[in-house]
Amino acid sequence: MIGTIKATNETNQKNDRNMEKLELTQEWDKTFPKSDKVNHSKVTFVNRYGITLAADMYIPKNASGKLPAIAVSGPFGAVKEQASGLYAQTMAERGFLTIAFDPSYTGESGGQPRYVASPDINTEDFCAAVDFLSTRDDVDAERIGILGICGWGGMAVNAAAIDTRIKATVASTMYDMSRVNANGYFDSMDADQRYELRKQLNAQRSIDAKNGSYELGGGVVDPLPDDAPQFVKDYYAYYKTDRGYHKRSLNSNGGWNKTSSLSFINMPILAYSNEIRSAVLLIHGENAHSRYFSEDVFKKLKGDNKELMIIPGANHTDLYDRMDVIPFDKLVVFFENNLK
Repeated sequence: MIGTIKATNETNQKNDRNMEKLELTQEWDKTFPKSDKVNHSKVTFVNRYGITLAADMYIPKNASGKLPAIAVSGPFGAVKEQASGLYAQTMAERGFLTIAFDPSYTGESGGQPRYVASPDINTEDFCAAVDFLSTRDDVDAERIGILGICGWGGMAVNAAAIDTRIKATVASTMYDMSRVNANGYFDSMDADQRYELRKQLNAQRSIDAKNGSYELGGGVVDPLPDDAPQFVKDYYAYYKTDRGYHKRSLNSNGGWNKTSSLSFINMPILAYSNEIRSAVLLIHGENAHSRYFSEDVFKKLKGDNKELMIIPGANHTDLYDRMDVIPFDKLVVFFENNLK
């Protein structure tokens, strides 16, 4: 049995802010090995909607003074014990104080109902992480960056558009969740198809209301059909095997609730990404099915501190955990240059 601890310490919240008491795992339960170069601890913080978020914090051993800090989250449907934790731990090895957090309603974070996403609340989750980091004595509040993976890459860019405290943003293998939900993959959905999707999702709302519960849509398809698209096979190879499976990951198990995509269809993110003045780095695989999301966002970004990096030969999920593919040296240089 994995033990639990009450998350009562390591918060930046004042006594007058209500915080849910979360049950957090005490043992190391990540999909990657623990580093001996960093100190790891569990932390919690509250977002602007009163939801308590759970995070893993990584601090370089023997660190002193105020450090540059990075908040990490993603992929969409993953938990902090998967790709975001790997990114956070690795960047902590390189000298940054980092946190990898579970978004609202998922993983060890609070929020009811479970397994729902929101373009607004999940953007706020990144801003709340900046709140937390900015009040720590060991963090330089003027040197805070964020890093989002997959669907949380889009949330990270969206957060950078609203939060001027964020000095540098990385989106790795980014999805625009509003666009893919409203338009389908490769923008293949027209208005009539979108209307039919709305009808299906609202019919599901009626079913859920009658049942008093939310039906889940299912995670990554299992068993994997022989004719599945290559990117679905790539997802399966990560989420459904020992490589990346985690018991709290939505994609590894029952998935999001079926109506979770409704708000994304109606409320697009990235509307003001062209007004971001801070540094942004978009990283994508050359062979990723999702590459067009980063390329199109990059076209909207203004200024000489924006960059698109395409990794030769890489697919979408290679940037989840392939240490020989993820350009950590580039990430270090980008954050060092822009968190100063």
